[in-house]
Amino acid sequence: MATDAARADTFPKLLIRNARLFADRPAYRHKDLGIWQVWTWAQVLAETRAYAAGLSRLGVKRGDTVAIVGSNRPRLYWSVMTAQMLGAIPVPVYADAVADELAYVLAHADVRFAAVEDQEQVDKILSVSERLPKLERVVYDEQRGLRDYDHSRLTAIDDVIAEGHAALASEASLSQWLDREIDTGKGSDPSIILYTSGTTGQSKGVVLSASGCINAASDTVAFDHLTERDEALAYLPLAWVGDHYLNYAQALVAAFCLACPENADTAMADMKEIGPTFFFAPPRVFEQMLTRVMIRMEDASPIKRRAFHALLGVARRYGEKILNGERVPLAGRALYALGELMIYGPLKNVLGLSRVRVAYTAGEAIGPDLFSFYRSIGLNLKQLYGQTEAFLYLTAQPDGKIYSDTVGPAMTNVDLRIAENGEVLFKSPGQFTGYFKDAAKTAEVMTAEGFVKTGDAGFIDPKTGHLKIIDRAKDVGRLNDGSLFAPKYIENKLKFYPNIKEAVAVGDGRDDVTAMLNIDLVAVGSWAERNNVVYGSYQELAGNARVYDMLEKHIDEVNKSLADEPQMVRIALAVGRTLASPDDDHGRVEGERQARAFGLGTRADNHRDRHSPTQ
Repeated sequence: MATDAARADTFPKLLIRNARLFADRPAYRHKDLGIWQVWTWAQVLAETRAYAAGLSRLGVKRGDTVAIVGSNRPRLYWSVMTAQMLGAIPVPVYADAVADELAYVLAHADVRFAAVEDQEQVDKILSVSERLPKLERVVYDEQRGLRDYDHSRLTAIDDVIAEGHAALASEASLSQWLDREIDTGKGSDPSIILYTSGTTGQSKGVVLSASGCINAASDTVAFDHLTERDEALAYLPLAWVGDHYLNYAQALVAAFCLACPENADTAMADMKEIGPTFFFAPPRVFEQMLTRVMIRMEDASPIKRRAFHALLGVARRYGEKILNGERVPLAGRALYALGELMIYGPLKNVLGLSRVRVAYTAGEAIGPDLFSFYRSIGLNLKQLYGQTEAFLYLTAQPDGKIYSDTVGPAMTNVDLRIAENGEVLFKSPGQFTGYFKDAAKTAEVMTAEGFVKTGDAGFIDPKTGHLKIIDRAKDVGRLNDGSLFAPKYIENKLKFYPNIKEAVAVGDGRDDVTAMLNIDLVAVGSWAERNNVVYGSYQELAGNARVYDMLEKHIDEVNKSLADEPQMVRIALAVGRTLASPDDDHGRVEGERQARAFGLGTRADNHRDRHSPTQ
């Protein structure tokens, strides 16, 4: 592993180090027209230096902001690097942002130059050009469809790089000047501005320093033992902190290779060809992967299906224990080895996970069954928690200490605190320097001691020392006896049961917590069929006494788990009578009427803004 990251306080200096130590090792791959193109670290340094020389001749200078708009392509990652070489500040924008969103970010960030992927992004910028008086030039990667455009303010990135190569070859002073510009960069300089999604208000530009980004990435590279021999698939949005951290920053610190898929639609197929060793995906991606597998198994022969389910049972009994290094009987290990040969290994190969050493998921709660499934077949899947203002990682699960309902202990050099109202506060190596042009908002999220407010409520599990995120801080309330009430935390526990499709918990300012449950018609209907429960409608099934008994058992189990957490209250009452089906208007109206009769309001009345803690 590259070990002298601490001596390189900017990303361009890290690139120079990698080109020196790992000159011939692959740095970037990109699948184009069905063929994987590869660039070594030495080639990336040469290309980005030429790119920087070409952009400087177009007028990019220290302190400028440069927008990066598009999907995961090497030249867009190089655009980030090139801006940093020149002392400019890259500002990635989501590729699927509509023209108005794009215009807001570019105008707010005072962008003078933009590097974009293709005709689509060029068209969006041109459509709002009158709102971008400071924008001088757009450079683009994909030339298809742009031949007949007015090129007075448009230039192909390939042409910029070619001109830069020619200028560096003919002007020795230009190369020396570029070396000085890179050397002038300091760790305290702004490295990038990442705009928040804007789901809770207007997007804010999060300013991150170069040394903060590198220090944070260095801690996690060491934590997961990432080296120059690792490889990751770059399919996350360029403008999201996750991509800039997991792919750009960690790749430069560890010197591992970043593979860019041909396009978003081929990402999973391309992953199988690449075989990454480090992988991140939100829970919905893991759900989709498992769904594809289960659909394919329905078409398999009866013998294969029986073998598949039998060996998955073996994995459930022994897989996680083996992965955690726990003691397992010899017979269990032998059965698991057979499963690895016949089922688990081929399954991971189909999904492109065969070589993965470390995998993470975050962004939303992952069901314990889904989480356990992947770990049971040998995938080292873990959870992390973070946010843009922290430069991602605040906590992560260490190998061998994995719990489906926690997000791990504080990461190395991260200081976590829980405020009196339950809000999670932090100080971290990658902590942002402030919101761009918004000192008031910056002050609003800072405490007097210099901690940053996450906006999420949580607590440290006394049994494990790991953090549990329970809800958005603004949604957490108190019962009349002062007990903490976190509706989302309770609702997620209830929705882990397949029989419960939706749950709404109400308790703030009340004596007890009340949960309204919406049964899943498919799951409960299947149960009714197996148990000879006759029903003629959704309402009749939902009102069946045996269904109530089943739901009461689920609530008792949730209450038992909440009893182990002294910070949390328990559910005291399940609302009676028919509960509304989202697809049944009569049931919905009846459910809303009964909800109001209990003084609860409906889901629309009690709507809460809930966002991923990592966004």
